Amino acid sequence: MKKVINTTDAPAPIGPYNQAVQAGNTIFVSGQIPLHPFTGELVTDNITAATHLVMENIGAILNQAKADFTHIVKSSIFLTNMADFAEVNEVYGSYFEDNFPARETVQVSALPKGVSVEISVIAVKA
Repeated sequence: MKKVINTTDAPAPIGPYNQAVQAGNTIFVSGQIPLHPFTGELVTDNITAATHLVMENIGAILNQAKADFTHIVKSSIFLTNMADFAEVNEVYGSYFEDNFPARETVQVSALPKGVSVEISVIAVKA
């Protein structure tokens, strides 16, 4: 059985998908971009601010699913420029205290709406 997770505190999907889907105790959060959920504005000029917004969007979706960053077991980070890795890594890491999730970070040629970072996660509730 699956349960659709959506919240107005994160950007609405821009295609045929949901913000997240929960199957059992596992929550699959769709890739989030630096799109402000209330204004619809993109953050494209500052990778640090963009990454914070992506992480806040993920947090809002997890919160809707009654979970948080401690429940994340896997993350996927997509960057259009690997030169942004250190800044993204620093921001990303600030959302965890310990027991970091498994993760990959890959450079891609392009992302939706021309953004420079997108992150998806998988979380598991006990």
